[in-house]
Order: sequence, then structure tokens, then C-alpha cells
Amino acid sequence: MEQQNLTDASSPARVSLRDLQDGQRVKGVYAVRERELRRKRNGEAWLRLLLGDGSGSIEAICWEDAEELYAIATPGSAVCIAGSFEVSERWGSKIKLSELRKAAPDEYRPEDLAVEPDVPLERLESDLRALLGTVQDPQLQTLLDRFFGEESEIWARFRDAPAAKIYHQAYPHGLLEHTVSVAQAVSAAANFFPGIDREVAVAGALLHDIGKIEAYNDDPLAIELTDAGRLQGEIPLGYYRVRRQIEEIPGFEPGLAKAVLHIILSHHGSLEHGSPVAPATREAVLVHMIDNLGGTLGSFDRLQRELPVGESWSGFDRALSGSAYFGQRAAA
Repeated sequence: MEQQNLTDASSPARVSLRDLQDGQRVKGVYAVRERELRRKRNGEAWLRLLLGDGSGSIEAICWEDAEELYAIATPGSAVCIAGSFEVSERWGSKIKLSELRKAAPDEYRPEDLAVEPDVPLERLESDLRALLGTVQDPQLQTLLDRFFGEESEIWARFRDAPAAKIYHQAYPHGLLEHTVSVAQAVSAAANFFPGIDREVAVAGALLHDIGKIEAYNDDPLAIELTDAGRLQGEIPLGYYRVRRQIEEIPGFEPGLAKAVLHIILSHHGSLEHGSPVAPATREAVLVHMIDNLGGTLGSFDRLQRELPVGESWSGFDRALSGSAYFGQRAAA
């Protein structure tokens, strides 16, 4: 591998990933979001990384010393890299690495490498408390308080958890942001469609992603699925957690329990998308549709955050199965 002087004090400051331009030399400290050791057809190893900073993430590849560098580039660590940024119509945007080493603690600030939420935590919590106050059913109140009561251990974890690994609200407090937006929209939409029990729908919306507090870790530099998340999945984790709490509440009405638990089990919409059952009630259909909308619009937020100034279109995005257009941003 070609060697670069990564300790040269005269080298330019780190450039945000979103500001890189085709052909630009890259040198600086970035977070390792993912790593993968792959093999060529001849058996030789090569390294694929997903590097990130506060502006977003980008793929990086290295063809030499792959196994050695794989051991260095652990997810959640900060690495100092040198290389070149290239944009290809066929392969997309990538950094071709020429050197990589672990970054020293005094070479970076962790807050520069982690994606931060746009909405302040205080506002999210205030919106959640206001929404909880609209639920009048005593049994649902008791159930929700076990998860979101200010003294609850579950609330402490829920408040800080991410909503996803990559696609939407993949940052601290992301789960709270996603949940509040979904539950607010469900609460409003329930008033426009006859036959919907608004309180059941809101309770289900607030609890639909509760399994993510166990399914994801809390490392802001590299959000990963936990062993429980990989082995069981977020929906079963959430279902059993809510069911256990319901069983501890004396006299909880079975029909009400069935309605809330069905929302959790069906909120991904179909078996191929990870739900063990499809939505079979009005409330479950509403939560699924709003949750899907919230996740999709969250992907637009992520892509807009990563979009270089002056650009109108994002690159191809797996979550959208296409590109996103931001004409207003380019004109600004």
C-alpha cells in the first residue's frame, strides 16, 4: 500500500464527507460505521468500510493489506485515513484508501463524527408528554406509564435510543423523534376516519417500535444490531416486552391487550417486511401506514443532510429504491 504522511501538521483540515468532490484527495479522521472483508475471485481479500462524520456516511475500499486494516477498523472507532474520492456512474461514490490507522484521542472530537438530531430533546419530550396526556383510558394510561414514566428505566433507554442503523433517525434520540412524529400523525388522522379507536391507535403507535431499545446498541459512531436484535428481531422483542407489562397489570382487559399487541406485531405491514402477521384492524392499518410514511420521509431528511450544497438530486438510495429530488435546496 502506498504510504501517506498522516501526521503532517501542514496537511489540510478534514473535509466533511458531504462536501467531497470527484477527484479530491482525502485526509482526515472519520468514524467507522461498518466493515466487511470481501474476497476477489482469486481469493485475495479486500476491505469495504462505511465511514461517517456528522454530515453523513460514504463507502471506502482498500485493495491492499485488507486483513490487517480490517483488524484496525473496528465499528465505532475513529480512524485517520488518506485516499482519493471518486464518483462513478456504475459504482457510485467511494473513497479509495491509500492508508489507514487508528486515530489518537487528541486528533478529533467525537461530536464531529456523530450525526446529531435536528429536533431538541426537550421539545421531543414535551411533545411526548402532551400526547400521553390525551390518552384517557385508565388501563392504557397505566401501560404507557410503565414505558414512558419519567422514573421508568425503560424511558431512560428509550429516550436515547436510535430509530435505525442507517435509513432514518439513525442517531441518539432518533427513536423518540420517530415515535412522537408517528403517534402525532396517528392521533390527527384517527379523527378523519370513522371506526378508529383513537386511544388504542395512539397507544399502539407509541409502543410500536419499543423493541428497538433492545435491538440496537447505543454507540453514536456506529449503530449496530445487538445479539438480541439479530437473533430475535425488533418486533418479537417489542411484543414480549409489552405483553409482560400487560400481564403485570391486574385486570387488564383481554380485548384491549389483543388490540395493542396486534398493532406491534403487524406494523411492518407484511410477512416479507418482517411482520409475523399483516394488519387486520383499522388501528393497525393506520399505524402501519403512518409508520411507513414516517420512515420514508426520515430517509429524505437523511439524504438532504448529506446532499452537497448546489446539488438537486441524491444518489440512488436503497430505502427509496431510487433518488430523491431537492430542488429548493439547490436554488437556495
